[in-house]
Amino acid sequence: MAAVGMSTGLALKQSTTLKSGFCGTAVVSHSAPAPKATNVAFAVRAGGYDEELVKTASSIASKGRGILAMDESNATCGKRLDSIGLDNTEANRQAYRQLLVTTPGLGEYISGAILFEETLYQSTTDGRTMVDCLNAQGIVPGIKVDKGLVPLTGSNDESWCQGLDGLASRTAAYYKQGARFAKWRTVVSIPNGPTELAITEAAWGLARYASICQDNGLAPIVEPEILLDGDHGIDRTLEVAERVWSKVFYFLAENNVLFEGILLKPSMVTPGAECSQRATPEQVAEYTLKMLKRRVPPAVPGIMFLSGGQSEVEATLNLNAMNQSPNPWHVSFSYARALQNSVLKAWQGQPENVEAAQKALLVRAKANSLAQLGKYSAEGEAEEAKQGMFVKGYTY
Repeated sequence: MAAVGMSTGLALKQSTTLKSGFCGTAVVSHSAPAPKATNVAFAVRAGGYDEELVKTASSIASKGRGILAMDESNATCGKRLDSIGLDNTEANRQAYRQLLVTTPGLGEYISGAILFEETLYQSTTDGRTMVDCLNAQGIVPGIKVDKGLVPLTGSNDESWCQGLDGLASRTAAYYKQGARFAKWRTVVSIPNGPTELAITEAAWGLARYASICQDNGLAPIVEPEILLDGDHGIDRTLEVAERVWSKVFYFLAENNVLFEGILLKPSMVTPGAECSQRATPEQVAEYTLKMLKRRVPPAVPGIMFLSGGQSEVEATLNLNAMNQSPNPWHVSFSYARALQNSVLKAWQGQPENVEAAQKALLVRAKANSLAQLGKYSAEGEAEEAKQGMFVKGYTY
């Protein structure tokens, strides 16, 4: 909750009059009497979790590590399972998520894992909670808290993210279950505008979510994803990204969000997926860092990029290019498909393939760990890892 303080100030008004006459113009100043003292109310953050929020965000933004985003909804997880011929059952979802969280050595490269609600309350087949499996490796458990995208009336066929109703009680319950950070994904579409209405709705929703999360002990990931959809060039993406992040930080400040206790999950500044002019990793790094330096305060501990449908190798190369010189923040990754695509193909739903699938996860996690350190090379990467995963109008 925010505390309210009072400030009293006195002001002296001065008015200036021009008096004209035959001998010229004279300037005469009149001092108006000072008004009565006025009370000005301002908000002061007084959060009981501030120290823990800062510790959580700093732990996740640790050298050489990033986030495993495994928070796909049950429906989206079903699509992933379907791609390898498995039915979308709770047992199959449990088996896949268990494979991920029990990967030996994962904590060397992964500092946080975003879970879907089902997973937060789920246990492995041997009775350990998924949360305990993560904690045992020094991986901070997180939770997806938004309720998905719905059409935004009055806009140009754009969307807004729902889930604020009941969020305070849900985040309190998630904290009790062991979650220590949260994620809320909203999107901005360049081909559809974006309209000022859509940008404002996205930014305000993120700010309210972040404030509620911090009030209940969860460090919020702030994620306004600028979709890859479209044939626009990289300059247009930069223009929109700057507009979006400007509005986001304005509303974060208005809602008294503690910047040291948040993480950002931005899109990289790239051309649209259908643009004929592709950008090199160096160009993506130049444009993305330019945008961040113009819009993101250095108080924010970590920038954890989403992959947004880039290939596994492309996302890693772009991250590596951004870490060739020091940055004001920890610049790292929060990847879903760019970490898991190879894992699913190696697993194929077969118990005898679990070890091979876990090794595939470690390969991708280590590659992105090296990219966070600016030491990654794509030499020896499989051709399959270079295939793009963009899906037009992607929902999560």
